[in-house]
Amino acid sequence: MTITEKILCKHTDLEEVHPGMLINAKVDIALGNDITAPIAINEFRKAGGTRVFDRDKVVLVPDHFTPNKDIDSAQQCKVVREFAQEQGLTHYYEVGEAGIEHALLPEQGIVLPGDLVIGADSHTCTYGALGAFATGVGSTDLAAAMLTGEVWFRVPETIKIVLYGRMQKWVSGKDIILYIIGRIGVDGALYKAMEFIGEAVGHLGMADRLTIANMVIEAGAKNGIFIPDAITEAYVRERAKRSYTNFTSDSDALYADMIDIDVSTIEPQVAFPHIPSNVRGISQAGNVKIDQVLIGSCTNGRIEDLRVAAGILRGRKVAPYVRLIIMPATQEIYKMALREGLMEIFIDARGVISPPSCGACLGGHMGVLADGERAVSTTNRNFVGRMGHPGSEVYLASPAVAAASAVLGRVAGPGELPGIGG
Repeated sequence: MTITEKILCKHTDLEEVHPGMLINAKVDIALGNDITAPIAINEFRKAGGTRVFDRDKVVLVPDHFTPNKDIDSAQQCKVVREFAQEQGLTHYYEVGEAGIEHALLPEQGIVLPGDLVIGADSHTCTYGALGAFATGVGSTDLAAAMLTGEVWFRVPETIKIVLYGRMQKWVSGKDIILYIIGRIGVDGALYKAMEFIGEAVGHLGMADRLTIANMVIEAGAKNGIFIPDAITEAYVRERAKRSYTNFTSDSDALYADMIDIDVSTIEPQVAFPHIPSNVRGISQAGNVKIDQVLIGSCTNGRIEDLRVAAGILRGRKVAPYVRLIIMPATQEIYKMALREGLMEIFIDARGVISPPSCGACLGGHMGVLADGERAVSTTNRNFVGRMGHPGSEVYLASPAVAAASAVLGRVAGPGELPGIGG
């Protein structure tokens, strides 16, 4: 079996599973946020629920419209908060201690290798970076899981993606996953697991792996997953508060497809509007003027991302009439950036710093685009109207490209800045 099949099997009473099988599986973590959890809570009550199946395994993180942007969002968060209080949930995170859910859960050791995680948010697949099976579900599925501790799946086929070679300067996990999506398309891995292996994986830190796993859903995948190694263990060991199991794929496991990628041939990538697969190398970007840059989100709001951006912005200013928004993904990341002096660099560059929030990514608040405006964003989606007005445009890129673009006022790579090597 593949690692995905083994984890699913472990959470059933079966001895083995195969692609196409319908299974009922026990969940380790059931996650909701301030948009999706209120619907799940309502369905939970309609089904007769009075107590969640396990108060340690239901996790609620208000992160999309928080701090509350209006009365409606305040009401949504109130529903989540009161349910968490009523149920005595161990893992409820209020604004001052929280952050973006998919950065928070790995950081806090809530998700661990070998776990089966569902979340009423499509980017729940992020946790595959830790060697967990993690996937997004609808709010009604979340309600069922909160009530019973189980959810049903069709076991997915797996695509093996072999990464080899050494990355060029300024190339990151974001560039690798954009390149892959550009190559296979937004439905190239439809309802399949994307398993990442190969020598190049050993050169990817946990932040890069989390970014790659985060965006597999943009290729239609059910989940993305990395086999745990020494890098995983170093990250997890200091955070885990319970036991966990590292799984690997069998040497004779069957795969639906195998894709070899030489990462040394990849330059910084940009996904042009209005689909994540509309990818070009930075050398082919052309002269695209921009109005806003966002560095943050569950895709690229980690401390490693902020360090890269600060290294490029140090001693430089954001171009006239361009807005730069920095959004640390969690409070802990915010504190680290403060201690390291990154915030002063951002402010000196004429950037503005937001509290942790998903708001700008989905066009909710803290960075909404007007008609005709263009943004370079380190987020994961660039559909029509994703970050605001339907007439706006979003260009997806890494923190390095985003920072360079903020300085030059157009889509640009770091190598175009004086004093920075390409």
